[in-house]
Amino acid sequence: MKNYRLQRLSDQPIIQTTDVQPFIEGYEVLGAFNPAACQFGDEILLLLRVAEAPKAEKGYVAIPLIEEQDGVPTLVVKTFKEPEEDYDPRVVTIRGKAYLTSISYLRLARSRDGIHFTIDEKPFLFPARMDEAYGVEDARITFLDGKYWITYTAVSEHGPGVGLAVTTDFINVERVGMILPPPNKDVTLFPEKINGKYVLLHRPMVSDIGKPSIWLAESEDGVHWGNHRFLFGGRGLTDTQFDWEGAKIGAGPEPILTDEGWLVCYHGADPTHAYSLALALLDKDDPSKVLDRSELPLLTPELSWEREGFFPNVVFSNGWVQKSDGKIWVYYGAADSGVGLAELIQE
Repeated sequence: MKNYRLQRLSDQPIIQTTDVQPFIEGYEVLGAFNPAACQFGDEILLLLRVAEAPKAEKGYVAIPLIEEQDGVPTLVVKTFKEPEEDYDPRVVTIRGKAYLTSISYLRLARSRDGIHFTIDEKPFLFPARMDEAYGVEDARITFLDGKYWITYTAVSEHGPGVGLAVTTDFINVERVGMILPPPNKDVTLFPEKINGKYVLLHRPMVSDIGKPSIWLAESEDGVHWGNHRFLFGGRGLTDTQFDWEGAKIGAGPEPILTDEGWLVCYHGADPTHAYSLALALLDKDDPSKVLDRSELPLLTPELSWEREGFFPNVVFSNGWVQKSDGKIWVYYGAADSGVGLAELIQE
């Protein structure tokens, strides 16, 4: 993949956290980041992940989550005394149970030029099921069979799983439900059937045995998935040259079909949890065959707003758009706090 590079189109974020007003009364927006992206008519649409949190009194931590009340999933806030020991500001463990300190949902941003965006006032997809009780995160969009398939991470006390929703107009949206159970995430659908089957990339989360890796799966109907196969994993565990993808790895936006094969954007994280972006090339008729991969990352956190934020040292993409002039614009989350824009250039 030496003939590709990612070039930032701006040294400033195109969307910042301060551009987004909270939807929930009494909450504050902690981050607007990691957008899915697609071309829709004459607009480019982003599905931003927006993280909001209730304000807590000093010495306490406020936990937003969905609970069933009279059989109806309802947003509530639980308040606990702040742990005495240091803790991750995003995740806190209370009485042996892990909680998120914010709740994420998906919010539409619209643009004619792909650079200047107007952000909807209300969520497009807000947690509404118990398997989304901790939030809805990091969507991907694929246009397939005349509709837009939206895969996203659905988080609950049981871990992150993969939800699916579909829309034709980005006004009405239908939740299909959870298509891959926890622990799994980073799912993206291929934009066409391959050998008569729907195909996706996913990332099972490993424990004591195994290493971070991207897998392939196929389906007859786009809902029930099987024939799961290991595709590729991070190389940093066996070669320090690849430390940049040694700790975590996962697929980004939908694959793009080129003359050479399926182009896949993916992220890797090093042992310090710094995230970078890279590419892989898969055979167009048999995507289980990896033809090529980046030796070095194409984009790393270098600018101050990519290095400093809610979660520092992150560039993370789950949205790109192939424009009518052939250019590929890559939208990426920066430090869980904003959105950057780069162009993928083939030399």
